[in-house]
Amino acid sequence: MFAHFTLPNIHDVSRRTVSAALMVGIALLVGCVSFGVALVGVGACIGVALGVFNFRMTGNSVARAAASDVVDKKRPLALNTLGRLGIITVVTLGLLLVSHRLGLGILIGLAVFQVLLLVNVARSMSHAGPMTSVDDTINANVVEEHTEYRSHPLGIEAPDDTTGGA
Repeated sequence: MFAHFTLPNIHDVSRRTVSAALMVGIALLVGCVSFGVALVGVGACIGVALGVFNFRMTGNSVARAAASDVVDKKRPLALNTLGRLGIITVVTLGLLLVSHRLGLGILIGLAVFQVLLLVNVARSMSHAGPMTSVDDTINANVVEEHTEYRSHPLGIEAPDDTTGGA
């Protein structure tokens, strides 16, 4: 599914998502302060920061797993992900118990970050063009290897006629 999704695309998605999250976090803080619910705005900024932290740590974890010589790479990735999400959940629930507005803001910030990430990934995938299956790619390569082309006077390429016709 992500075969046409290259590393520069991942870098662009990361950069756009983090930039947009920071702008939205600041906008949420300003908007919440202007409506008199500053704790929700602070919580939203904390939630966006937790989303960025999780996103960055996921990238680092995947890079470390890819560089390691361990045969089963799923287990360390799963344990790292479980640990990160556990920490984020404990922080969010703890702050939700301390202040409902702060906790609500954190949940909003986390949700905003995830939506921004999803939108940026969808945007990059839509610009990458239509996806083809592995079978289609293999079949296209086989046809291309076994078809010779000759030049046409009008610049149109046509398959060679090996039957001896006109």
